[in-house]
Amino acid sequence: MSRNLRRRAASSPQLKSAVTIKDVAARAGVSTATVSRVLAGQNGVGKRVREQVSEAAQQLAYQPNRLARDLRVGSRKVVGVVIPDLQNPFLTSVVHGIEAVLCREGYSLLLGHSDSLTEREQTQLAVFRAEGVAGLILIPNNGADADYKPLRAWNIPIVAADRTPQGLQVDLVRTNNQEAMREATEHLLSHGYKEIGFINGPPDISVAQERLAGYLEAIRKAGLTPRESLIIHSDFHQDGGHAAMEQLLNLTKRPRAVVIANNLMTLGALQAIHERALRIPDEVAVLGFDDMPWATSLRPPLTAVAQPAEEIGRAAAQLLLERLVEPTRMARQVILPATLIIRTSCGTHPLPKESSVPSNQMIAIKN
Repeated sequence: MSRNLRRRAASSPQLKSAVTIKDVAARAGVSTATVSRVLAGQNGVGKRVREQVSEAAQQLAYQPNRLARDLRVGSRKVVGVVIPDLQNPFLTSVVHGIEAVLCREGYSLLLGHSDSLTEREQTQLAVFRAEGVAGLILIPNNGADADYKPLRAWNIPIVAADRTPQGLQVDLVRTNNQEAMREATEHLLSHGYKEIGFINGPPDISVAQERLAGYLEAIRKAGLTPRESLIIHSDFHQDGGHAAMEQLLNLTKRPRAVVIANNLMTLGALQAIHERALRIPDEVAVLGFDDMPWATSLRPPLTAVAQPAEEIGRAAAQLLLERLVEPTRMARQVILPATLIIRTSCGTHPLPKESSVPSNQMIAIKN
């Protein structure tokens, strides 16, 4: 390398080594310990010295190494978050709520996406443990082979959101799924529909179990006998909703109404209905679970159960912060209300425009 090329490489901003606390101390004419105290906002340093250190740090464009600091004090302000489906807007809204609370408290998020696969979920969790996260917020995949018992050995705060992790009793925030689905099904029954199809998620997942219980409760309460052929378990994805709706439409005695247990499956079900040129609600009424911004853009607009996604995330983050302060308290379960948003995809009978399923509840459960 020529002398000129070496000179240019040495002076290139991209190749300069990072400014250290020693550089700041040398520029300010003080010890590194003094610089540390000033940057940490600690007492015991005079005003003039503080100004010298601040000016030196600014001149050198010093950026504190947060990871090194966290390791020195034995605590990282990083929280791991695992979700099963990055394409689901309900779940990303939950993450948005989590981030809003934790970032306000100086925490950063490590986001893991399991893609509803147990092996991938376990890999994400192993990465978080290796990174030394301060806490974990988990929306569990809950597949048939999922095992969350090993998380007990982590000795860090763990909060579950939306779904109950199998074999693990931790702080939990969820929606009142059973009550919400019961009211949704009762809404269809109130329109005179008796043959109501139900497209649900995987039977191993707690929210699917709770929503199925609500559907069956409403059907039986109306004095009807549930038809097994009208209950289809799918995968909470759009393709799964399409396939499930096709299965219902292929029945000899197909349902006149259908309730669908999540937003992506609702999209798939609507696609299947439109492919057959069936009119909503004249030939088939549709009610979805998870209200989305596009619901009002449909023709007719979609009646749906709205879950407070961001509130679920905020509540989960708050429980995690409380657990960091009080690690031995009893586990809590926060149950948030869902809201039935009535539009015209189920018909136009005169009914209340909006009703809420009660209620905000906080329950202490044993560890």
